[in-house]
Amino acid sequence: MFPSSITIEAEATVLQVAGVLKTFQGVTALDHVTLSVRAGEVHALVGGNGAGKSTLVKVLSGVHPPDAGELRLLGEPVRFAGPGDARRAGVATIHQETNLVPTMSVARNLLLGREPRGRLGLIDPAAVHARAEQVLAAYGLEVDVRRPLGALGEGARQIVALARAASADARLVIMDEPTTALDHAELATLFTAVTRLREQGRSVVYVTHRMEELYGICDRITVLRDGRVVHTGPLAGLDRLRLVSLMLGRPFQPVAAAPRAGEPDVPADAPVLEAKGLTRQHMLDGVSLEMRAGEVVGLGGLLGAGRSETARAIAGALPVDAGQVTVAGTPARKWSIRSAVRAGVGLVPENRKTEGIVPTLSVRDNIALAALPRLSRAGIVSDTRVDGIVATFMRRLGIKAVSPHQPAGELSGGNQQKVLLARWLATHPKVLLLDEPTRGVDVATKLAMQALLDELAVDGLAILLISSDVAELAGNCDSVVVLRDGAITEQLTGPEVTEDRLLAALAKD
Repeated sequence: MFPSSITIEAEATVLQVAGVLKTFQGVTALDHVTLSVRAGEVHALVGGNGAGKSTLVKVLSGVHPPDAGELRLLGEPVRFAGPGDARRAGVATIHQETNLVPTMSVARNLLLGREPRGRLGLIDPAAVHARAEQVLAAYGLEVDVRRPLGALGEGARQIVALARAASADARLVIMDEPTTALDHAELATLFTAVTRLREQGRSVVYVTHRMEELYGICDRITVLRDGRVVHTGPLAGLDRLRLVSLMLGRPFQPVAAAPRAGEPDVPADAPVLEAKGLTRQHMLDGVSLEMRAGEVVGLGGLLGAGRSETARAIAGALPVDAGQVTVAGTPARKWSIRSAVRAGVGLVPENRKTEGIVPTLSVRDNIALAALPRLSRAGIVSDTRVDGIVATFMRRLGIKAVSPHQPAGELSGGNQQKVLLARWLATHPKVLLLDEPTRGVDVATKLAMQALLDELAVDGLAILLISSDVAELAGNCDSVVVLRDGAITEQLTGPEVTEDRLLAALAKD
């Protein structure tokens, strides 16, 4: 017996978003977004990093009020003062990290605030357990509902969250990246549950970056880019190449594959770095790549493909379940950030504000941070050597600051990125891993950074370049490794590295 269906006229519009605008400190996150979701529909919401998906989800779930525009549920205007208002109006949001209580039983999590009660108004435990088992069985989940929720796997917890939303008579269920940590069996169970929501006449807004999920479960799709809607319509008539082009903002014009005249030239020298079979559950699946001196290797893939995880594993920042990293022919026994730095591997992370720059420290101290062990003797750091290195890299990279002693947090985004790059160049690395190095910088800084990559490669540095911009990969890389769901799907080399071939690889099954 499934939970009761919501009585809504077929094809009725459950949610209407009309011209929603949202800004944060002068930066536009949503630019007059329009969206409609019908009854019994699974509507995909997709886009790259910074497209506005998370902000729109927060507006729909009552976390952020829109600055302009209107939300309508079943034709009636609504304005949420908070998430509680949204829930009471029939909008349930299931986040990637479920907001349930892991120490509480499965049954209590499922029916919290709606527990069956006896004659005296007290909660009836037997009735609670029986009702919980009935609801979860309708979604294909059979577990001991008396156990703590935290004892279940991630997939089971997602099903509990979804069933809770449905049993609370939610008209609209928003699922924000629900499958990131699920295995194949858990994914199949979740898909079955979503299908049942659809059959009950409920509407689902499904946020994901995974192509197979989009085409496996969704009816229509809305694509966001830079806070704007760039496409909305049926998913059935939208091929994957076109979808990738819409997400990335690059037109796709099919061309014949570039012919290969035999094997590409391979440098006679051995690889500077070899990563073999890097595996981490739910993140990486046997990733292997090689880098040689003076070579720029690109790492491509859509959001969530495992690009950053690969870089972090190579840099020792992400422990792996299996696999090995070899630098200059020497396999690493216990790989860590410290051993990676000592071996000559540096990582400029994607999020410079939370993982890179120390905003309260000066430009000088930020640059010298990684090189301090090399700049000290008997535990004493030479200020003269530090000042000399800092001055050299500030000049070489064109870092604009009042002085080396200015707090790094006061610099522009582009200059903060240069400070991070200077930090690792000061260690004289053999391998440099750059995760989205030109994101959020102005055009002039981007061109300067790309010119610097060429200069560093000529100097013999091996560079791994991660980028969502196919033009950046095509214009800077000698070869590109394409990832999807943590596994390598294609490797392009030499004349194969073109924008169209990269787009085709990103959209490939």
